[in-house]
Amino acid sequence: MTDKPTVSVLGTGIMGAAMARNLARAGLGVRAWNRSREKAESLAADGIRVTGTPAEAVEGADAVLTMLYDGKTVLDVMREAAPALRPGTVWAQCTTAGIGLVADLAAFAREHGLVFYDAPVLGTRQPAEAGQLTVLAAGPEEGREAVTPLFDAVGAKTVWTGEDGAAGSASRLKLVANSWVLAATAATGEVLALSKALGVDPQSFFDIVAGGPLDMGYLRAKSALVLEGRLTPASFAVATAEKDARLIVEAGELSGVRLDVAAAAAERFARAAAQGHADEDMAAAYFASFDERPAEG
Repeated sequence: MTDKPTVSVLGTGIMGAAMARNLARAGLGVRAWNRSREKAESLAADGIRVTGTPAEAVEGADAVLTMLYDGKTVLDVMREAAPALRPGTVWAQCTTAGIGLVADLAAFAREHGLVFYDAPVLGTRQPAEAGQLTVLAAGPEEGREAVTPLFDAVGAKTVWTGEDGAAGSASRLKLVANSWVLAATAATGEVLALSKALGVDPQSFFDIVAGGPLDMGYLRAKSALVLEGRLTPASFAVATAEKDARLIVEAGELSGVRLDVAAAAAERFARAAAQGHADEDMAAAYFASFDERPAEG
């Protein structure tokens, strides 16, 4: 890589935009592309070059980082970028793509001579903006010196899960972690909904679990978003949570495991999205417990 490596960030939503900014702050040259260009334009103020096409973004780049909606979208965008991809370019694939498409993404990388890293991240808007994500990474030992500056810029730590990105070990670990996050989110919404239905002050519940093994910071943080009406801007949107929940269910089915809670969570997120909460924080799955949006208070 050059003295000032150039990184192409494809996808500048909640996570991708924050990651692009942190890459730029780390002194890397950053180009960014997003399907809706207007959502990327604000990055220009951070010294990031916003491009009109994926091919323009990756031309001559030392590394490509993808942070898009799902694995199919990643593959489609990388195919658009293909004419300008340079053999030997490092590809950090950070989208939560599940396990079904990792092999296809790795095959695309081999076809175009890219050094493929399966590298989903743990964290939401706030840790992404602070450069405090946890990067789960799998890929060849040779080439890590090129990808490490990227991971160090966007994350507080990198957890290496293997040397073969095509095996999807990092994506598998990400799904396990997300299965817990989404189950906890759904349970939080149901606790609040049941409290409302039974006329119980949620604080009474928080008080009886306070300081014990049933207490958790995540419960309190997500509850506060609902109780205080702070569901936008989303740290992690309802629509994305539904997508991840379905990836988890699919992974379980492929492995012969039935995941009833994940399947139910996917349906809750889908109902909340249908009620108009798709772009709100995933804590808005709370509203899926009601046929109509309940009155505040």
